Amino acid sequence: MLWTIFVILCVLWLLALFSGYTAGGLFHILLVIAIIVMLIHIYQRRKSR
Repeated sequence: MLWTIFVILCVLWLLALFSGYTAGGLFHILLVIAIIVMLIHIYQRRKSR
């Protein structure tokens, strides 16, 4: 589930990057959120082992 959210956020960020649309840094915040989600997933996977 977290990987799906990560991929969706990254795709949205890339679309915003290539379309040239900027909403006051909103899409850079999406990238940061996507990275945080990925790190949480990696941390939870290591913790469960």
